Amino acid sequence: MNELTFMLPAGLHTSDGQVHRGGVMRLATALDEIEPLGDPRVQRNEAYYPLLLLARVITRLGPFSPVTPDVLGVLPAADFAYLQSLYAQMNTAPTLALPPQSALPAAPPTWNAAPTPAFPDGQIETECPHCGAILELDLSADLEQGVPS
Repeated sequence: MNELTFMLPAGLHTSDGQVHRGGVMRLATALDEIEPLGDPRVQRNEAYYPLLLLARVITRLGPFSPVTPDVLGVLPAADFAYLQSLYAQMNTAPTLALPPQSALPAAPPTWNAAPTPAFPDGQIETECPHCGAILELDLSADLEQGVPS
């Protein structure tokens, strides 16, 4: 399976007052990673690259399909960080030492297993793209204060 459903930690708040947390992300292709590099927004400011890349691989977010960079651009920072982490989990090959041929499984693993939580303790660390300051965010605080799940 080349797609994975996800639930955003905070969610996309729309003008009608609804909160959309569910979506679908597909595996990236080589072109998904290469083509945004030619976009003028990325050439002016490389911080746009992850926004354009995620817009290519997220096939649905709430009622939005396709998902545009404008939709992703209004997500809370915690949700955007979650999507970047999910992208990395889905598209990074694990580094494994190969076992003896006799120990290899008959079939490769599938993608229908649920991913490990991106933020198991509710804490994330990120870097400000403007000043380089390291920021620590507590995502569990929002959940404890009654943010809809």
